[in-house]
Amino acid sequence: MTMFPIKRLGFFTRLLDQTTASERYRLATEQIVHAEKNGFDSAWIAQHHFHEGEGGLPAPFVFLAHAAAHTSRIRLGTGIVTLPLELPIRVAEDAVVTDLVSGGRLEVGVGPGGNLTAFTAFGLDSNDRHKLFDSHLDTLKTAWSGRELEGGDKLYPSSASLVDRIWQATFTVSGARRAGAAGDGLMLSRTQPRPPEAPQASLADIQNPMLDAYLEALPKGREPRILASRTVFVADSHDEAMRLAEVGLSRMRHRLAATGNLSSGNLVGDLIAAMDVHIGTPDEVIASLQADSTLQRATDLTMQVHSIDPPHPYILRSIELFAGKVAPALGWTPHKEAGARQVA
Repeated sequence: MTMFPIKRLGFFTRLLDQTTASERYRLATEQIVHAEKNGFDSAWIAQHHFHEGEGGLPAPFVFLAHAAAHTSRIRLGTGIVTLPLELPIRVAEDAVVTDLVSGGRLEVGVGPGGNLTAFTAFGLDSNDRHKLFDSHLDTLKTAWSGRELEGGDKLYPSSASLVDRIWQATFTVSGARRAGAAGDGLMLSRTQPRPPEAPQASLADIQNPMLDAYLEALPKGREPRILASRTVFVADSHDEAMRLAEVGLSRMRHRLAATGNLSSGNLVGDLIAAMDVHIGTPDEVIASLQADSTLQRATDLTMQVHSIDPPHPYILRSIELFAGKVAPALGWTPHKEAGARQVA
């Protein structure tokens, strides 16, 4: 059986449980606590503005401070902060405070953002997002390093070690090269659009060139940090997994037409293929993940259940099965202070 060098296991949520906002936050906290109990190394949350169906959390540092109070070991990360929409000094301050109250457990994922309509609401031009991203990221690093900001002030409190806990999310080879040259971590998406010239390309076909660029640009002696997020839903039976997938993925049927992937005539099957979903029993998910050659070079494998978004009890069970049966088959060892539970 192929063994991948997965060093760390993560749980990722977009906070999309089918309920109220306050209940979404409560359930997501339970899921993160459950992930910690099952030996996960990290938990990640996404920031989204305005669109309830895309993500349920506009204020990631507030939520992570709350999650920190309910956990003790698991690392807590943003996946991502849409940096062009933020005042970088405020991001720097909120991140430091969150890091301090969590006992140094914060990881900071940032990106230029994909929700272009949000830029209009913020009074910004989405065409400027990459320029804003570069400028704001420079300000973050200056602030956290304790160097003088414009006007001569310095950040208080500060945390120079946060500079080494930055992750950049990207869909492009050039973005991956930029992350590597900066010595930052690289965050790979669970899925991404196929280019018009290669509509049937696999996710690995798209992301392996990104990895090549990242590793080539990484400064000599700098340890690579490559986080591959994947949609993973593990269930006790194949039929149960597919039943829940039919409910959840059908909410995304409007996106299938945009992919052009209507080859099989089976809506759920087409959605699973088009959205790069790894689903089924532990053995089925193991085989599916082993076929993804990108993971052979990832240091971190992070599971999320979006776009299936099953009910909360099934998310908890999927966390258990992933940590107890799937991840160990991919070479992951649970944290020595936690250890994944024995899963029946």
